[in-house]
Amino acid sequence: VKVIDRTQLILDMCAQRARSKEGKLQVELAQREYTLPRLSGQGEMLSRLGGGIGTRGPGETKLETDRRHIRRRIDDIKAELRRVAKHRGRYRERRQKNQAFQVALVGYTNAGKSTIFNRLTAADSLEENLLFATLDPLTRKCVLPCGYTVLVTDTVGFIQDLPTTLVAAFRSTLEEVTEADLLLHVVDSSHPDYVAHERTVSRLLAELGASSIPMVTVYNKSDQKASEFIPTTTASIMISALSAADIDRLHYFLEEAVKQQMARYDVSIPSGEGKLLARLKSDTILHEWHYNEQGGTYDCQGYVLPTHPLYGELQSFQR
Repeated sequence: VKVIDRTQLILDMCAQRARSKEGKLQVELAQREYTLPRLSGQGEMLSRLGGGIGTRGPGETKLETDRRHIRRRIDDIKAELRRVAKHRGRYRERRQKNQAFQVALVGYTNAGKSTIFNRLTAADSLEENLLFATLDPLTRKCVLPCGYTVLVTDTVGFIQDLPTTLVAAFRSTLEEVTEADLLLHVVDSSHPDYVAHERTVSRLLAELGASSIPMVTVYNKSDQKASEFIPTTTASIMISALSAADIDRLHYFLEEAVKQQMARYDVSIPSGEGKLLARLKSDTILHEWHYNEQGGTYDCQGYVLPTHPLYGELQSFQR
């Protein structure tokens, strides 16, 4: 009977779930780094004891060869992952250049992140009642009720005492979390140990350097919530990802959370500044606007990201 420890079990599950090339490489890297110091053989084939003083067993050379092979493969995987990470970095730079508002779904594994992601963005990410169903970050557009578009990223689920080899292997994937403007922390309210899950996620976010990013909580699976469940934060919403009405509520909740990260503006735009008005409609949350016939201006109220170039431009049009 094959006997494996907890870390190997997690790595084996990840190996079964990995679908993309990067996901497979990350899991293989974690597996090989975990195997390398534990490499050993059985019987005479890998025996390292010889008959006389100072002799070497027949297995010594085989062991060294295996270790060398694994080290070489680890170097190859790391080089390939660096190339993939650089490629994703270019996508991130482009998103930052376009000043897109980025939301990252984070949470314990099997909390329902992918189901919520699919409902918010009309994507087709894998939804399963499985640990580590998602191993690859996926980013899609989400249009809020006000018409403003944000980018939502589905990320790999966290787990208590996550193997360090796995954290290291998935670091480039988890970097998506650190680039977000807002974190949507999904918690499984049906799990009896949901408080420990929240603590685990908070600790791992701190390790990633993402604890300073604003975060709101989504308590999922309200239709199955534990009898002793009590929300641990007021900045939260209770939903069932399978309910269309709850997903509508989540859209409005997300919109309010996005507004909290923005600066409010109240400006008068001259009628000749049609291009600026168009940018307000596409790049900001234009809450209210009307044409002022007396002044020949458009009076606009809304919300804009403080880091967006428009924020500086609007200062001269403030009412």
